[in-house]
Amino acid sequence: MCGGMGSIAGAIAGFMLGGPLGAVAGAAGGDAMVDQPQKRAQESLDMQKTAAEQATVQATKQADLAEQANNRANAKSPDITAVLSANEQAAKGGQSSTMLTGPTGVDMSQLNLGKNTLLGS
Repeated sequence: MCGGMGSIAGAIAGFMLGGPLGAVAGAAGGDAMVDQPQKRAQESLDMQKTAAEQATVQATKQADLAEQANNRANAKSPDITAVLSANEQAAKGGQSSTMLTGPTGVDMSQLNLGKNTLLGS
């Protein structure tokens, strides 16, 4: 950042103390003095960003864990008595009774495609 305010102030102070060589050294030293606070500020900002990102990740994990705990606490269970009752009612219809065919089985006229083919005969 040669030529900044730190360079000018350092050059003036260096010239007063050590002549032309002191002015050059003062300019470089003044630049370094101005750059240090800026570097520290940038490092501080970077650390704050990192901390904020880590806090966000941690908060997301905590929210997921809380949701999982809530789901475990309020888990739904099947109504076993209703399932058993439905099975008992279905068994009363006999072996040929299914949800698709009913107690009489499959009507063969429903399977006829309207043509005499090897598959349909």
